[in-house]
Amino acid sequence: MKRTMMSLIGVAVALAAVSGVAAVAAPDGGAKEAPGSGTRLPVQRSALLCPAPTSSEVGETTYTAFAPKGAAAGADAKKGTAKLLPAGTVRDAGSGDDGKSGKKQGGKGGKGGEAKDSGADSTGQTVAPRDTKPVVPLQEAGKPVTVTTDRSDAPALVGTADGTLAPGWTVQQTTSVAAGSGRGLLGLSCTTPDTTFWFPGVSTATERQDYVHLTNPDPTPAVVDLELHGKDGSLTGSAGEDISVPPHTTVPVLLSTLTTSPTTNAALHVVAREGRVGAAVQASDTKLGSDWLPAAADPSPSVVLPGIPKDATSVRLVAIAPGESDADLKVQLATPTGLITPAGLESLHLKSGMTTAVDLKDVTKGEAGSLVLTPSGGGSKAPVAAALRVTRGKGDKQEMAFIPATRPVEKRATAADNRDQGSTLSLVAPEKGKDAKVTVTASAGSGGGTPVSKTYTVKGGTSLDIAPPRPQGLKGGYALTVEPESGSGPVYAARMLALPQGGVPAFTVQPLPDDRGSVVVPTAGQDLSVLTD
Repeated sequence: MKRTMMSLIGVAVALAAVSGVAAVAAPDGGAKEAPGSGTRLPVQRSALLCPAPTSSEVGETTYTAFAPKGAAAGADAKKGTAKLLPAGTVRDAGSGDDGKSGKKQGGKGGKGGEAKDSGADSTGQTVAPRDTKPVVPLQEAGKPVTVTTDRSDAPALVGTADGTLAPGWTVQQTTSVAAGSGRGLLGLSCTTPDTTFWFPGVSTATERQDYVHLTNPDPTPAVVDLELHGKDGSLTGSAGEDISVPPHTTVPVLLSTLTTSPTTNAALHVVAREGRVGAAVQASDTKLGSDWLPAAADPSPSVVLPGIPKDATSVRLVAIAPGESDADLKVQLATPTGLITPAGLESLHLKSGMTTAVDLKDVTKGEAGSLVLTPSGGGSKAPVAAALRVTRGKGDKQEMAFIPATRPVEKRATAADNRDQGSTLSLVAPEKGKDAKVTVTASAGSGGGTPVSKTYTVKGGTSLDIAPPRPQGLKGGYALTVEPESGSGPVYAARMLALPQGGVPAFTVQPLPDDRGSVVVPTAGQDLSVLTD
């Protein structure tokens, strides 16, 4: 009895001590909140992964890093650091002329970290980066840093940010390839590591070469499974299993080596069974150029795909219901004047585990728009993943880009790489009657300039394309930050960057999901009821 009583007293003292520390450490007013509530605070550390940009001898890549100013709370917040470091590479044997791929690069069952750094280029061994100098290190928030390289062997990059630079840290890599089968403009916001990704819109057809780049940011190996789905279900067997990604290393995998069934409209599911990775797909088409396909937002019953250009000559939707239930969707296009239903596409039925592709042709009809998919009346609310392949131009002067479903902008989103000309910002408020009020800020330029902000109202059920504000006295590149006002209706965003190459309307589209630069931290409080029966 005495031992039990002493234990309870000890627990009470420990709880009181923890509560006291939480109250002292909490921000002003935080200690007054009821137990179980929380305070939103900036993140203290973030990670980003950038895949190897191109192997072309006529390619040039620009990296732009940016962190929003004033994102971290408190005058005494730790001064931050933010930088990317070159990663090692496991050579993909499929990149040679034989068209074959080392399917289990790095070994099986997580032993990839044991691969020797021999520099071999076709045996699945790790090749160390040529140098280890930091890339686009940030010194201050609010001003982007840019660097350009024309190296055909530019490595993948792995980086972290902390302190005042961690919240909203964004890095964009933009690659221009002047000629060859991979010609075009390739843009990607470097990704955060995770354990699962969906990529609707990949292809294993003969006219396409799609590589998924898997990058491991951690000091232990990651083990990844790749699952391809087509219109009849699963396309892969054991070929996509147990791919080991060594520590601080990237592994490119040619998707056509994972199946014997060439498929034009497929969906790729990346699952890290051990560890975590960053993942992005580089797609190259013999006629339509090349671009990055970012991962779609987590599967959801309703999805929004923002930023279809007004001069799109072809739009193709690829969607999948990855769960156990079929999905019935209502298809709408949010235009500048309201929501409309594309002709002949009032509804869309998705079978579980199978992809469905719909050719929307020139659905925008000269007006910019965004696609909105919602459960049809009385239908199943099964989660779906979706992406668009968008084409501009005609004949042999065509260029493609991808628009995956994206998360809404809840607090803030950023597009890091904007030039003097060529940027178009797309904002969509998909719900009727729920207008969105958004402040868009153009940062200082990388070489100088004064920030400029402007507020826009997007009527519920419409899409708005704007030429974004431009810094006064701009020198270099700049970043765009999108911030909805409190109480505003839901809003989604994307940025198109157009940099024509001769007669080719080269472009790339980046969705702008919320940057998740802040998190809700639970507030601790004394609750001695845990000591009673």
